[in-house]
Amino acid sequence: MKHKSLLIAALFFSIIFLTTSGFTVVGHRGDPSKYPEETIQSDDSAFNSGADYVELDLHLSSDGVAVVSHDDDLFRVTHTPAIVSQNTWHALSQLTYDNGEHVLSLAELFAHYQHRPQAKFILETKIDHSLDSSYMLEDEIAATVKKYHMEKRIMIHSFSAASLFHFREILPDSYLILIVGSLKRMNFSNLPQVNAVNVSSDLILNHPWLIHWLHLLNKQVFVWTEMDESPSLWHWLINKNIDGVVTNFPSTGFKYKLAKEGSRKYDIHRKGIYFGKVRTATMMNPYVRHKQHKYVYPGQNVNVMYGVRVHNQLYYQIANQTFISAEFVNLDLKPQDVAPYQNKQILAKPKSSVMIYRYPENQAKTSQKLPANRLYKIQNFNGSPKSMWLRISSGWIRAKDILFYGFFDDTSWQQYRHLPRMNRYNNLALTAYQPVEPPAVLSIKQQLNIINHIAI
Repeated sequence: MKHKSLLIAALFFSIIFLTTSGFTVVGHRGDPSKYPEETIQSDDSAFNSGADYVELDLHLSSDGVAVVSHDDDLFRVTHTPAIVSQNTWHALSQLTYDNGEHVLSLAELFAHYQHRPQAKFILETKIDHSLDSSYMLEDEIAATVKKYHMEKRIMIHSFSAASLFHFREILPDSYLILIVGSLKRMNFSNLPQVNAVNVSSDLILNHPWLIHWLHLLNKQVFVWTEMDESPSLWHWLINKNIDGVVTNFPSTGFKYKLAKEGSRKYDIHRKGIYFGKVRTATMMNPYVRHKQHKYVYPGQNVNVMYGVRVHNQLYYQIANQTFISAEFVNLDLKPQDVAPYQNKQILAKPKSSVMIYRYPENQAKTSQKLPANRLYKIQNFNGSPKSMWLRISSGWIRAKDILFYGFFDDTSWQQYRHLPRMNRYNNLALTAYQPVEPPAVLSIKQQLNIINHIAI
């Protein structure tokens, strides 16, 4: 009887969720292309970029604390080898990410966001119950969820059906998602217990009927993939009748969500700064784009009120009837983040093709490449400390693709060394630039003179 009531509750919650929610953007581990994954900074960036939920992974420390981490070994993200299950929470909490934040517990995460009701999370249990029969991780998660009253602000997903079955017992109203990479995992012993399925994009590609079939069973369909910012991949996904996407690029997911919903304007209400070297004109209307005699000046702070997409380009409204292209205003970088690079030059890495972009988005790639054997002045900055974009005369380039030139004096090195690890790009030119002059092209007369001289 108890089992039957749980199934009815799961079905009821599925129907309620399906009828009250639209397309859901989930930031996979926050916003990892901009900031270290699963940190507060990364989570904030995901929410600011339009994510409805942030997905986080959980392991249990040796003394029973739920720790936020994708890997069981923290070496990749903290540069210190430490197995979560073999260390106490006190020891783990001393480890830091490249942005200076320490490793988080689930309790700390909830305490931080407790009074921000729009911040919602998908929690993944990193456990294999064929190897570990204990449900201590699930019980600790449930206790923490109840302590901070987060029941209405979390969903739980897992590859482990056993983990989800246990949550159905201890948090009967929770929204549960089964992660699958193959058809055989979707069977009638698993599906009745869950509200949704998180499916790999390859599975959808090979079995397009799957979305309709799962919807007939009142199951939402989320898609995960080794997500990049390929326009073709996003166009394909957005035209499928899926309910949400789990992505490393929440701002791109949000852009396509707006397109799917037919929206152009959305709230931002954040502080921004203009890092350009010369003033730039604003416009009264992004649809007409006639520049007016009002300007934004180097180093000026602006209040970004709204974002408006016109012809796939983003504009910011910074005052009444005052708009500026979003490429010129940065929301994530601070003056100290760019100070060591601001008066430097750049050049292409040897034997590499450096692509030029129309504006600082990976989907804005042009066919142009940065010519080699030349120095270029940096005119503006955009992006984030971990994923910085540089404006030069011919367009935007990614900071990771070039060499910074000019770190040859003590002052520059001091500024560089004081940056957090996340902000320190190691692609620096260490020697003075020696341009390679192409061989002179001689006329036929000059060549004959040389030959005659040798013959004499």
